[in-house]
Amino acid sequence: MTQPLVSIICLCYNHERFLREALDSVLIQTYPQIEVIVVDDLSLDNSAAIIQEYVAAHPHIQFIQHAQNQGNCRSFNEAFALSKGEFIIDFATDDVLHPERVAKQVAAFLSLPEKVGVVYTDAELIDEQSKPLGLFYRRNTKGELFPKPAQGDVFADVLGRYFICPPTMMVRRQVLEELGGYDASLAYEDFDFWVRSARNWHYYFLDEVLCLRREHAHSLSNQVYKPGDRQLQSTIQIIQKAQALVQTEREKEALVIRIQYEARHAYFTGNYAEALTLLQMLEDEGGMRPAYRLLKWLTQKRVPLQMFRKWYHLLRYGRTAA
Repeated sequence: MTQPLVSIICLCYNHERFLREALDSVLIQTYPQIEVIVVDDLSLDNSAAIIQEYVAAHPHIQFIQHAQNQGNCRSFNEAFALSKGEFIIDFATDDVLHPERVAKQVAAFLSLPEKVGVVYTDAELIDEQSKPLGLFYRRNTKGELFPKPAQGDVFADVLGRYFICPPTMMVRRQVLEELGGYDASLAYEDFDFWVRSARNWHYYFLDEVLCLRREHAHSLSNQVYKPGDRQLQSTIQIIQKAQALVQTEREKEALVIRIQYEARHAYFTGNYAEALTLLQMLEDEGGMRPAYRLLKWLTQKRVPLQMFRKWYHLLRYGRTAA
């Protein structure tokens, strides 16, 4: 039986310090049917020169070098349009793949119903020096996950909570084709992809550590909203899309939880206009409890409580905010 082709789309922006480790991890995959496409989004460091070295040594690598910065979504879409794989990995070149990552996820896909569009896994977190920081998912003393990552129909889950480690995902090509790739109008892609794909496709959690996810100050996931931040604007757009996709009471409850969270986050980062937009969405969804009526008043008066943000996070989530 012919093994399906897997396209690894490697997205690079100022990853000079991590690039060799990332590309080496792609090249040592045990799975033989791999297509590698690398996009450098006009890095300001030495990333492009390093990629050229790899292309010279490994001519099968396709290299797209941007003359203008396009952002992650556009960069991915450009590479996806060139790709031919039945399965796709969106790989940021500050992360690292386990050697058997592709082989194990393909094997999982081939054993699952065609309704499954995404297979995701656990990951080991590493710092800038590649030192281990622990696993992405919490586990008890027996090694059991808690809470368990959702699988199957995860639409309500992706609305209500953050539980997928993005770099661990392998995606069926048909899913991305159906969605038209990533929404290039957005500043980031994962939440939007989860919402749109989970409406019609199932997810499967493969309980293995197959990726090293790097934690560093410049990664997009570690950026705190600044006033007028495009990520927050994108989040509002995604929630508006989700409002049109919700079908059940459970999904509506999950959407309310998401809006409440984002409204709090917008307020405590000084994004008052966006917080008011979110609070109006919350009112439209019937989720305006007394605490959020107070939050609306504080937002309208622009009462600056940003100094309490760290203590708020410690109280609510058991850790301080960044």
